[in-house]
Formats: sequence, structure tokens, C-alpha cells
Amino acid sequence: MRMTRRGLGRTAAGSAALSATPALAATATQAPIFTVPATTIPIAGSEQAFPVRRIYCIGRNYAAHAREMGSDPTREPPFFFQKPTDAIQFVTPGSVADHAYPTLTRNYHYEVELVAALKSGGRDIPMEKALDHVYGYAVGLDMTRRDLQRGMGDQKKPWEIGKSFDNSAPIGPIHPAEKVGHFTKGAISLAVNGTVKQNATLEHMIWSVAEQIAQLSAAFELKPGDIIYSGTPENVGPVVRGDVLLCRIAGLPDLSVRIV
Repeated sequence: MRMTRRGLGRTAAGSAALSATPALAATATQAPIFTVPATTIPIAGSEQAFPVRRIYCIGRNYAAHAREMGSDPTREPPFFFQKPTDAIQFVTPGSVADHAYPTLTRNYHYEVELVAALKSGGRDIPMEKALDHVYGYAVGLDMTRRDLQRGMGDQKKPWEIGKSFDNSAPIGPIHPAEKVGHFTKGAISLAVNGTVKQNATLEHMIWSVAEQIAQLSAAFELKPGDIIYSGTPENVGPVVRGDVLLCRIAGLPDLSVRIV
């Protein structure tokens, strides 16, 4: 059989690709050049920690907050965004943790939220089975560079810079649902320097935790280690250096930070 130069070139290229394949495959088992620390959250009453895979956050999930942000809660479907796992800042109950005022902003806002931590996942999870995937719950803060978020929104650009920055997700320990139950109702509040600013109940959520899990699993394959910040009540507002925030959800220990 006669082989043209073009044919020989193709054969040589194919052989080169085949010979390169084992070397490429081998890289999957090679040691990394450096170690990236894993993000974990302590589990209450345990020596174990919860490993964080992804942080999902739901936007405008309380009707009054949706209205104050300029949305119509009776018509808007749920939407989600993500924070990087290293946005986590763990806050020990009973302490007041220093929380650094971030760069680039002059309008830094608090948002207290119930956080659900998943022990399992999947796709298209039915709402009636959703809470079976929850390992536990915690108190969290979705800190926001509001001026940057709004500025990017006005330009029709992604607003991760307003949400997904260092230490933007303070959180307390995770409490296993088998011990504290599932949080479908109860008070949620935030005070600044002793003055209550946010005050609602979890029943005011537009989309419950179970509904959020079902909605998220239609868009993403949820997995163990995912955590969900489930939205904040109305009256979000700015803080300045020196302010002390006290976050409360009935049935969980308080979370407190000082802006420095």
C-alpha cells in the first residue's frame, strides 16, 4: 500500500498523540506542587469538622427584603450565586471575632442568614426528600460590598466582587439536624451595637430550605459538603469600623463579630 506524505504526517501525529496519552494520564496521580488548605467548619459537640465543597447563596428570599432591593417577591423565581470556600470565617460561640472591613467599598452591609449543610446530594431532588440530605445548620453572615454589587448590576455585569471576597461568609459551628431538628420556623435577628436592625422569622422565607435544595439540584448536582446560605430578612444596612454585630437564630448559639 502506497502512503503519501500527508498520510505519513497523519500517522506520525496519531502515533505521537497515542504515545503522549499515558504521560498525560500519569499526571493525575502525580503529587501536587503545593498544598491548598481545605476549608472546614467545626461541628458542635464533636471533634470532627464539616468539609466545605461549595457555598451557595439564595438572593432576595424574604418578601420585605426583596421589596427593599427593588424586586417583586410575588413573581420573581429563586436565584442563586456562589462564594468561594475560603470566604468562610469561623466564629467561636461566646466570642466576638474581629472581622476586617474590606477594601474597595464605602458601603459595607450585613445580612444574617440560616445556613444548611448537606451530607448528601444529587440531581432533581424532590422537595419532600430534600431535608433528608441536610446534615445540620448554622448561623451565618453574608457580608456584602453593596456599592460594588449595585454598580456592577447597573452595568449588567456579574457582581461577584460585591459578594465573593475574603472572609465574606462568617459562620458559627454546624449543629447536626439529628440533635437540633430542622429549622422551618423560629426567630432570626441581627443587632448592631445593641440596636436590633433585622428581625423576622424563618417562616417569612419565600422559598424554604427544602424548596431551595430542590431548585438548586435542578441546576447543579449537589454533593456532600455543599452549604446553602438561605437568605436574609429586610433592613440590611451599612456598618463601619468599631461596630459590633450580634446575630441570633432561635435554637442556635449567637454569632458576633466586630468590624475592624
